[in-house]
Amino acid sequence: MRNENAGFITSIKKADLAICKTADSFLQSVMWGRFKSRFGWTALAFTVEWVDHAVKPLLVLSRRIAPGITMAYIPLGPELPESWASAPGLAAAELVRTLRPFLPGTAFIRIDPPWFARDGGMPPETPAPFKQAASNIQPPDTVLVDLTPSEEDILTAMKPKWRYNTGLAEKRGVTVNSSGEQGLDIFYRLLTETAARDGISIHNESYYRTLFDVCENDNSGGDGTGDTTLQLRLYTAEHEGDVLAAIVTLFRGKQAVYLYGASANIKRNLMAPYALQWRAMRDAKAFGCTEYDLFGIPPDENPDHPMAGLYRFKTGFGGRIIHRPGSWDYPYKPVLYAFFSGAERLRKKMMDRRKRKTARPAPHRS
Repeated sequence: MRNENAGFITSIKKADLAICKTADSFLQSVMWGRFKSRFGWTALAFTVEWVDHAVKPLLVLSRRIAPGITMAYIPLGPELPESWASAPGLAAAELVRTLRPFLPGTAFIRIDPPWFARDGGMPPETPAPFKQAASNIQPPDTVLVDLTPSEEDILTAMKPKWRYNTGLAEKRGVTVNSSGEQGLDIFYRLLTETAARDGISIHNESYYRTLFDVCENDNSGGDGTGDTTLQLRLYTAEHEGDVLAAIVTLFRGKQAVYLYGASANIKRNLMAPYALQWRAMRDAKAFGCTEYDLFGIPPDENPDHPMAGLYRFKTGFGGRIIHRPGSWDYPYKPVLYAFFSGAERLRKKMMDRRKRKTARPAPHRS
């Protein structure tokens, strides 16, 4: 579809999902579209031609929220040409307006913008006509570790205690193994233990198994659309027959992402989560990744935040803290959107109250 009133966009065209093979983020990839399609979402792919002739892929996820009514969602998108980086809100607004004819019956579209303040400061306020979403789908705040220096320099950039704990785990006999999908039974057992201890919500086991299944099929590239730069890995840390912790990481192109982690209640003094993260970073560097995303922290170092331990743990690895804008909503049908948003705010308030009651301060979260 050609945008007759284009300021930023020349045209948007529907495309095969394979176009998302070139997307920057895994959340805009072919794999993610296929994965979310297993859980009630419809994956729609588009090519967006910007007025400077840059063509970018776009993944839009859609799902039903009521009979005959859907919501649409753009995870960590849209990707913008460098020339529009100074006006991301205006470019995004034009994008969602131009998308509307492709999304009949949609009450609103939500986007998780990928951009962030380059100086490490806070992102700008939500620009009209967007509204700040009642809750964020993707974590807006995260830590990015640069993997381009030598391993020695990466260690040097960590806080001293983090370097010490990483070495301590090895000295005390903690071993890290890459088990892949075969370790999911152990991982999920640890995850349920972590959820009970820290008061967090988790998916059922089939969710994680499906992710491994989709990633394995996508990596094969047998149909010509697979992403052979993608690997999903599961690491476990063990000591004298006890599995102490486990993490799931995704390597794709130049970026590695720490997706999920869990730890046991025993032998926490052996610092197994530190050993796991260091092994994943080294493997990611060897894979060709230049950045390791620890994928989610609280917005600041607030000791009263339910996830304060998570902030301390992840920021100790010496990465760059960035703040994205969080989820923005663009109502297509304002009355329906107001009803949905109100219900979502109420649900979030109840969940936050439950977290405050159950969360315990901890030296780290894994």
